[in-house]
Amino acid sequence: MRLNGEISSEEEEEVMEKSEVSTTPFLGQKIVVGYALTAKKKKSFLQPNFISLARSKGIYFVNIDLNKPLSEQGPFDIVLHKLLGEEWREIIETTTSSGYHTTSDIIYRVLALLIMNHDQIVEISPPNQVFKQDFRQKHPDVFVLDPPDAIQHLHNRQSMLQDVVDLNLSECNGKVGIPRQLVITKDKDPSTIPYEVTKAGLKLPLVAKPLVVDGSAKSHELFLAYDEFSLSELEPPLVLQEFVNHGGLLFKIYIVGEYIKVVRRFSLPNISKRGLSKVAGVYRFPRVSCAAASADDADLDPSIAEHPPRPLLERLAKELRHRLGLRLFNVDMIREYGTKDVFYVIDINYFPGYGKMPDYEHVFTDFLLNLKQNKCKKKLAA
Repeated sequence: MRLNGEISSEEEEEVMEKSEVSTTPFLGQKIVVGYALTAKKKKSFLQPNFISLARSKGIYFVNIDLNKPLSEQGPFDIVLHKLLGEEWREIIETTTSSGYHTTSDIIYRVLALLIMNHDQIVEISPPNQVFKQDFRQKHPDVFVLDPPDAIQHLHNRQSMLQDVVDLNLSECNGKVGIPRQLVITKDKDPSTIPYEVTKAGLKLPLVAKPLVVDGSAKSHELFLAYDEFSLSELEPPLVLQEFVNHGGLLFKIYIVGEYIKVVRRFSLPNISKRGLSKVAGVYRFPRVSCAAASADDADLDPSIAEHPPRPLLERLAKELRHRLGLRLFNVDMIREYGTKDVFYVIDINYFPGYGKMPDYEHVFTDFLLNLKQNKCKKKLAA
């Protein structure tokens, strides 16, 4: 069972031993979390300190065996997973042709078909036709984090930000929108991009991003186009966004259920009109919001470094949780330079690198405990 450089069974066992993660169910525990993650994701997320803290609170992480139907494993209180990529769409088509015609029907069956992290894919043989019904009958109370159909919504950068466009946060000490953008579909000739940009009235410079987020390195490549003619060098499908000066600082907003944590990251510097006139071409730039670019301890201008208002963040997180149907995601946000309360969301990511978030061990442990407690309260109320 190996695809796209996936680790061998021996390497898998070594990672599991180092992480001290349970591989078989335990009797009498409070919460059992079945996880479907590759070695890279396990290493970054299931760190020893986190595992130790969770276990002290009665939470046990159990590796889902990819060679067995999910219905034969557990029982699990929670299933934690991440699904991405082109193979995901192929599985939807295969599942539909097999007789499962709605996305909700796929949720449980697909977990045993495709398990992914940010850049690795694991594929196994499909289970039998009665897998979905069998799992639901045996484990009707399993909490899936998060539903695959909701995750799929973030795989397209056009649909990803549409929910932000529809928000009205005018009464929350700030304004949140998205940069003006244009979608260039796959069927467009690159030579027509300058015309499409002029027709749409977009102003240079423009940030170019791949339209589809499929977990590959290419889907995270970003380019900055300084002049109209260089736009024809870009490869569709893609999204073009007007570059918004933001003082070289980005706010990465982590969402874990109802918990919100904001960290600062260095970003691209402002571009003046004079500077724009001296530069031409398309330039590739790295992922500016990585942990290595942390600006939390930097000596910054307070007008740039000040966090977005708390009421605004709480309302934004609440609305996006509801509209996206997700509990685990982060939002990349910038403040328009020279303003105090004008913000733009430029990206949304599912199940981000929580291991880089300060105090994530306690935050995630409390989140899992609250999920279980809320489920118990609902049972008692019923």
